[in-house]
Amino acid sequence: MDALILSRFQFALNMSFHILFPTITIALGWFLFYFKLRSNISKHPVWMRIYRFWVRVYALSFALGVVSGVTMSFQFGTNWPGFMEKAGNVAGPLLGYEVLTAFFLEATFLGIMLFGIRKVPNWLHTTATLIVAIGTTVSAFWILALDSWMQTPQGHEVVDGIVYARNWFEIIFSPSFPYRFTHMLLASGLTASFLIAGLSAYRIYKGDSKMAPKIALKTATYTAAVLIPLQILAGDMHGLNTLEHQPQKIAAMEGLWETSNRVPLLFFAYPNENDRENRYEISIPLAASLILTHSAEGEIKGLNEFEEHPPVAPVFYSFRVMVSVGLLMLFTAWQGAYFLMRYGKLPPWLLKVFMGMSFSGWVATLAGWYVTEIGRQPYIVTGVLRTEDAVTGLPAGNVVLSFTLYALLYAVLLVAYMRTLTLMCRRSIEIEEITTEEREMAKASKMSRANIRSN
Repeated sequence: MDALILSRFQFALNMSFHILFPTITIALGWFLFYFKLRSNISKHPVWMRIYRFWVRVYALSFALGVVSGVTMSFQFGTNWPGFMEKAGNVAGPLLGYEVLTAFFLEATFLGIMLFGIRKVPNWLHTTATLIVAIGTTVSAFWILALDSWMQTPQGHEVVDGIVYARNWFEIIFSPSFPYRFTHMLLASGLTASFLIAGLSAYRIYKGDSKMAPKIALKTATYTAAVLIPLQILAGDMHGLNTLEHQPQKIAAMEGLWETSNRVPLLFFAYPNENDRENRYEISIPLAASLILTHSAEGEIKGLNEFEEHPPVAPVFYSFRVMVSVGLLMLFTAWQGAYFLMRYGKLPPWLLKVFMGMSFSGWVATLAGWYVTEIGRQPYIVTGVLRTEDAVTGLPAGNVVLSFTLYALLYAVLLVAYMRTLTLMCRRSIEIEEITTEEREMAKASKMSRANIRSN
């Protein structure tokens, strides 16, 4: 393999590992703020116990996200110097805004959120939790602004091969940005929801009879049940936007070679790029036209209409993985919400399903990211900068060495992360820590309810 292919594999590896953790922390920060508010309002210690468990998960995920994020910035210099050289006038400021407006905000108040619960006033600790949640969302805003500009660039001009910013408002709010940003926030909400539900289901299944995992499971299940239909709607709108601005990506997603109307929706096929045809098709007649054009007679451009288009098989299969996991999330969340509303608990078989779905958000997010990024090829900035023009001039052997080291390191870190979460759950099952402060809060809550009843 040459340096181009190896560098693309290495960037995919680094990004695949990194994106796992922001996908959790963006929404988990808002869950923590909700748990803290419920603790403040109800004065019941169970909400603080929920908060304390999940704030540790947040800290662990945040740390791995920061570490893997640092390696991402290294690659712009080591593997993709042409990107920053030619598009750095746009990419550099957007990444800088993310650091200045979001990361510093998160890092400053994260310390208060993690270590200041007994050292600062309660209102300040609650505010710190809110600011951390806002910081993660603002961080996602800037990163998605850059990625969306790379997908659907506007507001720039090219002089002697160098990209210069002409209108920052147009750059930040590029045509695909609202859809990508919404899609990512909802993806994070679902990822965090299923992680909370899955680990809580594990604790309950293993015999944890405390209130904390039951309440956390109920909160996460109801949240997922609401978010997944919204995500399907956002995905449909995102698809229509992609059809308008990146029709070749849609053609690859649908495995469509010839321009036609009355296009069927392929459940499965084997796209053969050499013969430019599909084999072993399983499809629903007219469904693709109905979904993408809202008309059974709607026309969709095929891949043969474009001089350049992305590799078909990775985009085609990744899209189906994303959709399949999303539908499984819908079934699981709604089934869980039904049992919780009707019976107040989940049957053992459904607890196992939730346990198995703990990291389903990761699978769907990665599949969606592969569709988005591979679907942009052969450009690193659509229509502006080709991927091959941005790659390093280093020997392929250097890239092989760094790729191997990254892969080994990330494998160890991922196993350690999973192992740590498991141990945290087991420790929570075995040990119930109720502090003096929590006892006093519970006592005050009981006295308050007694006074209300007596009055």
